[in-house]
Amino acid sequence: RRKMLRPSTQRYSVTRPLYSEDTFEDEHAKVYRKHKRLLDHFIQYFTCTSERAKNAAVSLLPIIGWMKIYSIKDWLLNDIVSGVSTGLVAVLQGLAFSLLASISTWYGLYAAFFPVIMYFFLGTSRHISVGSFPILSLMVGAVVTRLVPDEGPPANITAFEGLTKDEQRILVSASLTFLVGLFQLGMGLLQVGFIVMYLSDTLISGFTTAAAVHILVSQLKFVLGLTVPGFSGPLSIIYTLESVFTQITSTNIHDLVTSIVVMVTVLGIKEINDRFKSKLPVPIPIEVIMTVIACGISYAFNFSENHGVDVVGKIPNTFESPIAPSLQLFQMTAVEAFPIAIVGFAVAFAVAKVYSVKHDYIIDGNQELIAFGASNIFGGAFKSLVASTALSRSAVQESTGGKTQIAGLLSAIIVLVVILGIGFLLEPLPKSLLGAVVIVNLKGMLMQVVTVPYLWKKDRPDCIVWVGTCLAAIFLGLDLGLAVGLGLELLTVVFRAQFPRCCVLANISGTDIYRDRKDYVNIYEPEGVKIFRIPSPIFFANIDFFRDKLKDAVGFNPLRILRKRNKAVKKIKKMIKKGELTLTSVCLESEEEGNMEDLDKPTDYSDLPIQVNWNTELPANIRVPPVNIHSLILDFSAVSFLDISALKGLKVALKEFIRVNVDVYIVGCDPYIIEKLRNCKFFDDEIKTSIFFLTIHDAMLFIHESHPPKTVSEKAALTLPITPDVLITS
Repeated sequence: RRKMLRPSTQRYSVTRPLYSEDTFEDEHAKVYRKHKRLLDHFIQYFTCTSERAKNAAVSLLPIIGWMKIYSIKDWLLNDIVSGVSTGLVAVLQGLAFSLLASISTWYGLYAAFFPVIMYFFLGTSRHISVGSFPILSLMVGAVVTRLVPDEGPPANITAFEGLTKDEQRILVSASLTFLVGLFQLGMGLLQVGFIVMYLSDTLISGFTTAAAVHILVSQLKFVLGLTVPGFSGPLSIIYTLESVFTQITSTNIHDLVTSIVVMVTVLGIKEINDRFKSKLPVPIPIEVIMTVIACGISYAFNFSENHGVDVVGKIPNTFESPIAPSLQLFQMTAVEAFPIAIVGFAVAFAVAKVYSVKHDYIIDGNQELIAFGASNIFGGAFKSLVASTALSRSAVQESTGGKTQIAGLLSAIIVLVVILGIGFLLEPLPKSLLGAVVIVNLKGMLMQVVTVPYLWKKDRPDCIVWVGTCLAAIFLGLDLGLAVGLGLELLTVVFRAQFPRCCVLANISGTDIYRDRKDYVNIYEPEGVKIFRIPSPIFFANIDFFRDKLKDAVGFNPLRILRKRNKAVKKIKKMIKKGELTLTSVCLESEEEGNMEDLDKPTDYSDLPIQVNWNTELPANIRVPPVNIHSLILDFSAVSFLDISALKGLKVALKEFIRVNVDVYIVGCDPYIIEKLRNCKFFDDEIKTSIFFLTIHDAMLFIHESHPPKTVSEKAALTLPITPDVLITS
């Protein structure tokens, strides 16, 4: 076997000409592509062919794609097992999560049935389990309790007339679900699925942790068996805790013991499921087992009447008739509906993406928006809760062998059987058990808090986003918390882009590699040359920062130098005219001081019969700060775009350096930026296209040719002062 060389002994050598952008384009023909006009895109988008119609149908109905490859022999049994397992979990979670929405428990079952049917045809993910999600249920509950509070009159809404409090809450929940569906469907049709990209993992982690805290607090009243009114708005969590602790002495011991036993048992068995998941054919359905046991004990000992335990109660064995949403409720809930739509889609898409990567198939964000939009519109018409996906339920569907959404369809059939056939068996189920199940399922979200120390050490802006989002969502409410999180995230993006880490580069000795001069020991900074790296796009918000950093890097302000030089030249001309300097006869006109605009122009050496060396001592105590560089290289390899404001600022900055005799070179610039500079009339008599080079090393080699290193005698000559008695005449 051939022995591999160590990286330190490997070498490469490339011999090529020195290239500027101009010479490179002269030697290498460029392919000029015709850019489509807006009209061309419009015509192409609305041109219909048989192939496009077929693709559109498959895209709109993804079921066509995966049904063609469905293997009954290999996949059907797995889907059946997965569907039954997921259906049992969906029943229990549907009952539990409906408590978060402050509506009757059986409406949570509708969320595990109606949206699943629609998603079966329209969804692109084969593994997520569609249904209620605790965070969305809590956000719905906040709206429900705001419009129909536990204490006091409901909001003044015409559609509420003649309805009981429970019916009013169902109308609010159903209308809100319908509106969420409209938002999602609209975004899907407008192809804005990319919007989820603006919700970073850090923001979602902080938001879901805060939501888990809200859910935990909201379930205390069921775990302790207390009557706590619903609160909404900022500081609602504080008011809820105050109400809980005020009544803590009235805790129902039977509810508390039931909850503790359920939580300890479920947590223990879930740990066994995680530890031995490779050996277990299917996870132990401990929640279902505890539900059966609790129902039996509650029925046998008549917990409801004998011990005052709050139970699920009557579950209708039929579906309720659909209802039309209230337009007045649309107006009053639109502000809350939009973040619910975004969060629901973001969570579902994130889970779907994980499973699509694992099982090697493609999901479409825009189609997912359409699928969830249609699912929530359909579900809202039948009084369902807002649908997304629960992480634990999707994990059950995937881990039990589910291959396609046939498993989801079978889980919906299990829910249908419970609703129409055996729902009465769940009537004695204590709500404290449902609360305990909800709390246990929060473990993963609550444990996200351990990432805070890691984020603080590795990326403090991200840590600030996490903590800020979490605290805002806890104390201000989930909707305002999400808005605060997005604001913080936007600020971090602006901060990173507006204040990038600019640096001065130097050469790694003996190579064509250039790195930050502060990071390496064996590094060589070329004499008379500064190499400045800009690590971000340049636009209106950071152009001034970039110019300030550039001045700091070179150690002088070129505009200030230029003004002082112009003043010095005017003074020298006056001294020559007055005879204070002995020179050959020269015809000079009288010179005025000139205004500031004149001082900003290139130095006028006409009629000046001497050659001024600005780096030596000048006559008559004229003081002009020296410029210790002759060349400046700007590394644009990380600059992805320039806007018009930045273009103007860059042009001014370059001219300031050029006018004080500093040659400026730009390297690694994207050809499309150069093309934009041409189109925007960036180049003129002072700034030419010849300043652009392919690499830093190309520019360095060119500079060495233009400014060869000075000898010792040349360096000594630079130190000779120019005095009234020692001047070089023309």
